[in-house]
Amino acid sequence: MTQFAGRAATPPTSHIPLRSFLRCSLLALATVALAGCETVNMGFPGPGQPTPEPRVEALGEGSVTVALLLPTSASGGAGETARAMRNAAELALDDIPNSDLRIVPLDSQGDTRGAESATRRALEQDASMVIGPLLAGEVRGAGSVAYPAEVPVIAFSSDANVAAPGVYLLSFLPQADVERIVSYSVRNGNRTFAALLPEGSYGEVVEAALQQSAARHNGRIAAIERYGTDENDIRAAIRRIAAVAGGADPQVDALLVPDTPSAMARLAPMLAEANIDTEQVRLLGSGQWNDQAAWRIDGLAGGWFVGPEPGGWQSFQARYEERYGSSPPRNATLAYDAVSLAAALAGHFGAAGFTRETLTDSDGFAGVDGVFRFRTDGTNERGLAVLEIEGGTARVRDRAPANFGPGT
Repeated sequence: MTQFAGRAATPPTSHIPLRSFLRCSLLALATVALAGCETVNMGFPGPGQPTPEPRVEALGEGSVTVALLLPTSASGGAGETARAMRNAAELALDDIPNSDLRIVPLDSQGDTRGAESATRRALEQDASMVIGPLLAGEVRGAGSVAYPAEVPVIAFSSDANVAAPGVYLLSFLPQADVERIVSYSVRNGNRTFAALLPEGSYGEVVEAALQQSAARHNGRIAAIERYGTDENDIRAAIRRIAAVAGGADPQVDALLVPDTPSAMARLAPMLAEANIDTEQVRLLGSGQWNDQAAWRIDGLAGGWFVGPEPGGWQSFQARYEERYGSSPPRNATLAYDAVSLAAALAGHFGAAGFTRETLTDSDGFAGVDGVFRFRTDGTNERGLAVLEIEGGTARVRDRAPANFGPGT
């Protein structure tokens, strides 16, 4: 497994194969830098607006060029997240001095055409890899330009439909959340499932993943209900779920309700009102529950969800807050890990390291949020923990794997 990280470091020798070089974790960024790691350093400029023929302000003076595409000019949450990801990338580069990287920050503007334009400019700068963009439409645009040029893209969208060979998603995918929570639940005696899912593409993805994972692990699905935004619609869906999950003798062992903390604050009291006893029926969530706002919801106490082990995030969050004076969004670690991975590959292989074979190495990589590897179809696999909500916090019930193991 390729690991990369933190501050003090000894660069690897050129003959070390991919699976054995840089054997230390990004967790070193806030703890200790272990021997054998490599590190990177550079700063970020303020966001700028793209123009037809702009002067590109590159970051760093290395021989390997990488583009960083983020919708920094987009309005609302996308722009705010993009700017936080720029900060996270800066933080990563500060932790890896003597990098051989030259990073070109470009504004993908939040749409397909903006990402296409930014990617063309990246290729004009001889970029060996594109990091980002963030939104699904942007990823399609970037991929359509980068793919013919055989330049890989490491993007942050959680929509697996935009993944493709050469266009890799570093994000947390709902399919992986469902697989991990179902497999763990079955191993712990919870074999019969019900699901209460939001309408829309996310709910559709979760439903398909649940069907597949339950079949794979010899589980059974008793009911799946969908709900919209109308309160009457939500209550009707919960009443239908309560027919199998409620009462003194429920027909299911676990109820999957994977929604945001704000949605769960609304849903949890309705589940209790419908006589769904969470001491008899285990509530299951997705990575969307990996948020302190969810942990403080009384009705979710005892619920299980999946996510990275918290140590890496806590260290990253503390450093980010110290540097920038605000708390980062949870997915800011994706930018940190992507930049660190680029620096590690550039330091070991130069521009020749940004190949599909290298990026899809079966041993994978280790970052702030644990181990991950890219599949050849552009999706990813992550080592995730199972956590339980308890007393307003989350404790690890089943640790994330430290590696993918032989033959996996």
